[in-house]
Amino acid sequence: MKKIVISTGGGDAPGLNAVIYAVTKAANLRGWEVYGSRSGYKGLLDLDELVRLSPEKVADITPTGGTILGSTNKGNPFAMPVENLAGDVQIRDVSDRVLSNFKRMGFHCHIAVGGDGSLEIAHRFALKGMPVIGIPKTIDNDLEATVMTFGFDTAVSTATEALDKLHSTAKSHDRVMVVEVMGRESGWIALCSGISGGADVILIPEITFNIEKVCEKINDNELHDKHYAIVVVAEGAQTGEGGVICKEGEVGRQEVLLGGIGEWVAGQIRKITGKDTRSLVLGHLQRGGSPTTFDRLLALRFGAAAVRLAEAGTFDHMVALASPEMTAVPLEVAIKSRKRVPLHCDKVLTAREIGICLGD
Repeated sequence: MKKIVISTGGGDAPGLNAVIYAVTKAANLRGWEVYGSRSGYKGLLDLDELVRLSPEKVADITPTGGTILGSTNKGNPFAMPVENLAGDVQIRDVSDRVLSNFKRMGFHCHIAVGGDGSLEIAHRFALKGMPVIGIPKTIDNDLEATVMTFGFDTAVSTATEALDKLHSTAKSHDRVMVVEVMGRESGWIALCSGISGGADVILIPEITFNIEKVCEKINDNELHDKHYAIVVVAEGAQTGEGGVICKEGEVGRQEVLLGGIGEWVAGQIRKITGKDTRSLVLGHLQRGGSPTTFDRLLALRFGAAAVRLAEAGTFDHMVALASPEMTAVPLEVAIKSRKRVPLHCDKVLTAREIGICLGD
């Protein structure tokens, strides 16, 4: 009997439980045992944190948000924050311990669900001899090797619903509402929700913006008897001076914490136009809630496809959507580059042609 282990790493995303469900059911159909590693690799560091997954254990979890296994942004076994007896935090490589426990448990393969950071860790384990299969998960939709990642559609739907509600309060008070959304260095969430939610201005990392151009659009609204405006700004958007606004970093994180650009943009609009301007950060609201039908189906397809790859022995690969079919992409290729918004893609052209300002 083969045994496999599944982990969910990085930020949570709607659809993770659907992946766990599909992997468990597809493996059980083949007579395999499935284990879940809690909080990323924690279960492979401490075997008490491994949980046996059965069809009964995962019943009814498909429509629920989050992950029953838990997740973490600080679980890189190659650079794990460890507190010593003096209370100081040191960064240590505990990957050999993970690999040793993996072999000790007799696992056939490890199915790693995550974004580019988690999949890079998975690839490093593959190079150490661990049979690994990756499943792409990120609400940012910034993995180049797959047409879509699960979690993205739900995040866009959440942001669009928020924009729909902001229209009424902005219009009631003749205000400018600046909404900051996630996406890191990719503007997919901002662009898609901004177009769908009727934004006046969309600012994305791929297009350096001029705040004067933004204010011109808002003032132009006044000339057309529209006394309010909705501005959507991606957390990684950059002004003409360059650079991004970041929060204070955390020990053990492999990337900067973006955030604060929405408040900055709101302050500049208020200063230049004199308009009553407020800012709102959707933040982790975009990660929560039940996955949309699209994300549920995509997550289930990813999970089932991963088990098929495990059966075929296609390791060190990531399951990818090459619409309309699923395919396998080498992990090394999958993590090579992030998918950014092409400047001349249909969505950008659509935004411009319906009168949305992109800040340039």
